[in-house]
Amino acid sequence: MFKQSLLPGFPDGADKIGTSLSILTKEDQVTYFVGGDNYFSHPAGDEQSRRFALTSLMANGHVRARDLEGSPLLIPHRTLMNWTKQYRQDGPCSFYRTIGRAAPRVITPDKIAECARILAEGIHPSEVARRAGINESTLRKALKRNAIPQLPCVLDEGLTKPVVVSKSERSRVDAEAASAMGTACTRADERVAAAMGLAGSASARFEVGHDVQMAGLLTALPALCANGLLSGIDRHLKLPKGFYSVLHILLTLGFMALARIRRPEGLRHIPPGEFGKVIGLDRVPEVRTLREKITTMARTGNPQAWMKELSKSWMENDPDEAGYLYVDGHVRVYHGDLANLPRRFVSREKLCLRGTSDYWVNDALGRPFFVVSKVLNEGMADCLIKDIVPELLISVPGQPTMEALSQDLRLHRFVMVFDREGATYSLFSELWKQRIGALSYRKNVKEVWPEDEFIEQEVPQPGGGSTRMKLAMRETRLVSGKDSMPVTEVRRLTLTGHQTAIITSAQHLGNGVIAGRMFSRWCQENFFGYMMEHYDIDGLVEYGAESLPGTLLTINPTWRELDKQVKKAHQAERKLQVELTRHTLMDSVDIQKKAESVEALQTVQIELARLRAERRDMPRKVTLDSLPEELRVTQLLPLNKMLTDVVKMIAYRAETALVAILRRHLKKEDEARALVRELFVSSGDIEPDDAAQTLTIKIHRMANPAHDKAIASLLEELTRLAFCHPESGARMIYKLV
Repeated sequence: MFKQSLLPGFPDGADKIGTSLSILTKEDQVTYFVGGDNYFSHPAGDEQSRRFALTSLMANGHVRARDLEGSPLLIPHRTLMNWTKQYRQDGPCSFYRTIGRAAPRVITPDKIAECARILAEGIHPSEVARRAGINESTLRKALKRNAIPQLPCVLDEGLTKPVVVSKSERSRVDAEAASAMGTACTRADERVAAAMGLAGSASARFEVGHDVQMAGLLTALPALCANGLLSGIDRHLKLPKGFYSVLHILLTLGFMALARIRRPEGLRHIPPGEFGKVIGLDRVPEVRTLREKITTMARTGNPQAWMKELSKSWMENDPDEAGYLYVDGHVRVYHGDLANLPRRFVSREKLCLRGTSDYWVNDALGRPFFVVSKVLNEGMADCLIKDIVPELLISVPGQPTMEALSQDLRLHRFVMVFDREGATYSLFSELWKQRIGALSYRKNVKEVWPEDEFIEQEVPQPGGGSTRMKLAMRETRLVSGKDSMPVTEVRRLTLTGHQTAIITSAQHLGNGVIAGRMFSRWCQENFFGYMMEHYDIDGLVEYGAESLPGTLLTINPTWRELDKQVKKAHQAERKLQVELTRHTLMDSVDIQKKAESVEALQTVQIELARLRAERRDMPRKVTLDSLPEELRVTQLLPLNKMLTDVVKMIAYRAETALVAILRRHLKKEDEARALVRELFVSSGDIEPDDAAQTLTIKIHRMANPAHDKAIASLLEELTRLAFCHPESGARMIYKLV
C-alpha cells in the first residue's frame, strides 16, 4: 500500500507530531522542526534537553499535549503536566540543574533503635513514623529491607487484639500522609512497588476501625457478587499491572452506585481513606485515576459481551420471569455541543430534544436484563426486530422445541410486553413469524362491550400476591388494510365504567395472566424514574464524540425541509377552506371576498401540489457519507457508558434483592428501598480476625425500633449465607450494634 509522504516543509525521514512539529534523529543528533524551521537540537540521549524542548514547544503552542501522548512518543499525560508546571514555576533553567550532594540519612542508628522500641509496643507503623518524626513511606521501606530489628513484644498480657484506630485517629493519619504520597496513602511501599513494576495489584487488607463511614455498603457485597459484579474479570475486563486491580475498580463503582455517588467527581466530597477502608485498601482511586481505569477497562475489554453474558445468566436463574419481557425506550437527552445528535420527541418533557434512544429489556419486577443504545433508528419496533429479538432467541431459557411449535400452531416461545406504540399489525405479525407472543394495549378502541360480559376474578401479580378485577375476553383480529391476524382481546372494567383493552398474539394465556402481566408494565416506568433519580442513567461518563459508519441511513435534510413546507401549505389550505365555507354559509358576505378566498385557495393548492411532487421525487433517506460534514450525525463515546450501565444494573438488582428480604417486615416497597439506602450510607465497625478467618461488620442502629428489627433480620440472613470476601477469603459476619 502506498504510504503518503509528509507535507511540504517537513524534513524527509522525520516523525511528524501533530500539525506542525516533526522530530528528526540523524547521526546521534535530535532536531526539532516547526514546519520547515529548525527549532532546537540536542545530542541523542540527552534527556534533560529532550524534556526542555518538548515542554517549551507545548508552552509556545507549537504542539498539544494530546499529540505527545500518542504515537510515537507515548508520554503519559501526568508526566507532561508535571513538566509544564516545572517550566512555568521554575523556568527553563530548572531542567538543567545539577543534582546536589545527597541529604543526610534519615534512618540513623538512633532512629532505628527508637522505631524498633515503639514497634515492639504493638503500635501501628503510621503512628510509629509520627512519633519518630520520619515519613511513613521511609519507615515502611526500612521495614521491607529489614533495616529495623524486631524486638520482643512488650504488650500487656490482657492486650491480645490489634490497636483499634478511632475515626479521629484515622482522619489525622490520612491527613498527615498528604505531605508524602497523598491523602490517605498509608500503604506507600506497595504503591511504589506497583508503580515500578516490582509488584502486582494490592491485596485487600482490612484493619480494625470504629465508626467507619459507609461501612454499611459491605452488606451489599454478597448481593453484588451473586448478581455477577466480578464475573467479567480477566475475560471481559482487564487492567495492566498497577496498585488498583479490576476487582478494586468494580467494587468502587458498585459501591458508588449504591451510595448514590453519581459520578467520579463525587468522590471529591467523600473522605478517600474512609471509603478505602470499606474496599480493604488505604484509599479509593482519585477522580482522574478512576476515569483512566474505566476508560482502559472499557476500551481493552468487551463490556457488551459482559452484559450479554450477565443477561443470559439472570434469565437462567429466573426462567419464569424471563418468559415475559418488558421493552420500552428511554431518551437520554444531550445538551452539549461535542456530538451532533438527531432530535427526537421526549414524552416526559413534551419537547423534541437532541439525544440517544436507550431501549431497556426488564422483567415484571423491573429488574433489567440489558439495554440497547441507538442514535439512528426507526423507533422501538425497528430496534426490537433488528437488535433485541436476535439476542432474546439465544438467551431466553425454556423455549419450546421446533417439534412442539410445529405441532401446536398457537404455541409461543415467550412473550414481549410493550406500550401502545407497538400495537400494530406490522410488529405483531413480524414477532409471530419467530413465534414470539406480543402483549400490548389496543389503540383506537371504539366499540364498547356490554357490562354483563365482565366477570370479577382473581388476577395473579408478578412477584407474588393477587388482586381482583372485572375482566372479559374475546377472540378478535388485528387489522391493517387487507391484512389481519388473530389475537386475543381482554378488557378490564373499572369502577368508573372505563374499559381498558389489551390484545395479545399469545393465545394460550388466560385472561387473568394477560391482565396481570400487562398492568405490571408500569414497573418499567417506575424503573426509569428511579434510575434517573438515584443512579443517574442519563449522566455523561466521558466527554467526546465519534463518527458513525458512513453507510448508515438517515433522514435527508432536504426532504425534511420539503416535508415541513408541505405541512405548512396543507395547514394554510385547510384554513382557507374553513374561511371559504364560512363565507358560503353567510349570505351577507360580499362576492368579492368570496372570489378572493377562492383565488387564494387555488394558489395554495397549486403550491401544495408542487411541493408534494418535489417531495415525492426527493429520496427520504440518504447515507451519512453523502451529507456535508456539518450535517452528519455523530454519537457520544459509547464504551465507558456501557460499562457503567452494566455496573448500575448489577447494583439495582443487588438493592432489589435486599429490598425483597426487608419486605417481609415492611409493608411498602418505597419504605424498604429508603431503609436500604439508609443502610448503605450508615457507619459501622470493621473487625477482622485473621486467626478465625472472619470479617465482622457491626452496623450502627437505625432511626427507630421497627427499622432496627428489619435490619437485624436482614443481617442475620446475610450471615447465614456464610459469604466469603472475594479477595481476602474471610467469612463475613454482620451484626447490629
